[in-house]
Amino acid sequence: MSNTDAPSPLSAIASTVSRGGTSRRGFFALGLGAAGGALLAACGGAGTAGTGTGTTGPNAQLAGSASGTLKWGWALPTSWDPVTSSAGWDVHALSLAYAGLTQENEKGDAIPALATGWKYNSDGTQVTFTLRPNLKFSDGTALDATAVKQSIERGRDAKNSLIASQLTGVKTVTAPDPVTVVIDLARPDYQIPNLFAGKTGMIVSPTAFTADATGLALKPVGAGPFTLTSYTQNSKAVLTRNPNFWNADQIKLAGVELYPLPDAATVVAGLQSGQYNLAQIPGSQIAAAKAAGLTVQVIPSLVVATLDVNTALAPFDDPDVALALKYAVDRKALLQTANFGYGDVAYQPFPAGYVGNNPAIGEPYPTDPAKAKALLAQSKYGPNPEVTITTSTAAGVPEQLQSQLQAVGFKVKIEVIPAAQFTQIVYVQHSRALTVDGFAGRDSAAQAFQVLFGQQGLMNPGRTVPPELLDAVAKIAVTPLDSPDYPAVLQAATALAVKDMPNVFLYTIPRILARSSKVSEIPAYTVVQRFEGVTIK
Repeated sequence: MSNTDAPSPLSAIASTVSRGGTSRRGFFALGLGAAGGALLAACGGAGTAGTGTGTTGPNAQLAGSASGTLKWGWALPTSWDPVTSSAGWDVHALSLAYAGLTQENEKGDAIPALATGWKYNSDGTQVTFTLRPNLKFSDGTALDATAVKQSIERGRDAKNSLIASQLTGVKTVTAPDPVTVVIDLARPDYQIPNLFAGKTGMIVSPTAFTADATGLALKPVGAGPFTLTSYTQNSKAVLTRNPNFWNADQIKLAGVELYPLPDAATVVAGLQSGQYNLAQIPGSQIAAAKAAGLTVQVIPSLVVATLDVNTALAPFDDPDVALALKYAVDRKALLQTANFGYGDVAYQPFPAGYVGNNPAIGEPYPTDPAKAKALLAQSKYGPNPEVTITTSTAAGVPEQLQSQLQAVGFKVKIEVIPAAQFTQIVYVQHSRALTVDGFAGRDSAAQAFQVLFGQQGLMNPGRTVPPELLDAVAKIAVTPLDSPDYPAVLQAATALAVKDMPNVFLYTIPRILARSSKVSEIPAYTVVQRFEGVTIK
């Protein structure tokens, strides 16, 4: 996994640090600060092509009318170039400016986008996408098969690409005609349609990256529903409706203004004043938002709060200590502190209803202080091992976690690392034993496993993986999404990971959006927030 998929620690909302600019931590404050049903199913499997509709090219300019500007308090991206974006959560902002060959529906199924469909060969080593005709980038250049080929190759081959590790299986890309893209794979991989629905599959204008690749960080050139017209780093992005978007007839907004994550203490006032008309809020502000006459939507997501455990470092190099940690944690209490109870206690990386969620797992590590104490007592470190909780804020959940661990015998310190240094210290240097963290989910289940449990996965700092788990994960990619065996294959890997890996999953974090009465209902997309059909009175 590359740095583009680096998870973000869940930091205090009071810090008001945005995920734009130099930091990418602010969003997760909503899940773990002091204030605190996706089915990747059968589309585009072997011999299967998706179908879809949309208005494309010049005709899109005639499709309906758009009005109103959505003022979204959310997060600014680390980079407007999907190849150099360094945060998984950037996908929400980047999806305003870019489109991929596929996208995901509300359930998380891969469905057509720039491509009308796709088809695998018999052994899953080649997938052919058919593009919509007359597509254009926001700079007016043609988005044809050659452009798609060049964009994918750049993501795979560019020296500064942070999505390259997701494309190592792409052997060759060819464009036999303007609307046909053929991807030959080094090995069978039926996850490609889902993988291409996220940042990895966003198509960038070759004209733009050939002329000024570094400039894309501040000025995206894609084919998404909107075009960036103004950008002030760490402050504001202004986007206007793109009439040449393939699905332009479903975009009813004239534009979007994107802002950094609002401070929890002022977000409701900002919505009341009109500074925002849509904003992410923590669970602590739901009552205040409703009292102010705002509408609140709680949208399930793939985000889950976690503790990253480095089993290469003391005291977690002793399996008894790593297991004691799982029994020492009171997940329900942490959920209440972090998000006022919004979300669900989690023992696995996937939420209930997602195809990877294994219901048979149940609650394998219920809070059991006595068992935790017994495990510590028999460990080589004795009943009172020393441990440091690494975080980007000392408030809220880290403090409560400290208390829970001390109750079973751990001697606990809290280390606060500035957000701008967090990735380097925790995920590149692998120099911390216990980290308060969060996993934002991935469009592809295989990609999610790679991030969490792969031998090079950033959320696997100990870099150890049992052979049986490696084998189980390998089966995911070679199983077609429409195969009746796919759910069982994925859930078997989940069960092994929960049993054998040290990651401590805590609770799910829904997307909580408060909006003005002038804004219509926001579509409940599990993985990436989109705005088809949204209107403003």
